[in-house]
Amino acid sequence: MKTLKIFAVPFAAAAALAVSSVPARAQGPVTAAEVAAPVVVKTIEAVTSKKTPKGDWLKGEVIHFDANSVIVREAVNERAIHTFTYAPELKDRMQQLEDAGGYQYGDKVKILHQSGQTVALKIVGKPSKPL
Repeated sequence: MKTLKIFAVPFAAAAALAVSSVPARAQGPVTAAEVAAPVVVKTIEAVTSKKTPKGDWLKGEVIHFDANSVIVREAVNERAIHTFTYAPELKDRMQQLEDAGGYQYGDKVKILHQSGQTVALKIVGKPSKPL
């Protein structure tokens, strides 16, 4: 009988909380326009040979180079490593450069890119002789 008295008070408190709880409500109506809103993405303008696009120059040292991308270590902050793909206008030149030997580990390069983007618009640097 004592055990029933011990559990009676917590059981009554739990029952009172369960009865007094308010059901959850939705946050509000959502319109179809809010759900299907288009996402706007900025595109990189085409690079012309007459005009250099505005952007940021990154001075770095080549870690890896191939026809699809280049991985460089910043000259200012040696812990920062960046991977860049090439703009469509740059891909043919990079393929030709790779066929000729390409950039090797440790080559110094400057890469023009848009701030916050990982697409190289222009790469300046002298490739070393292939191994």
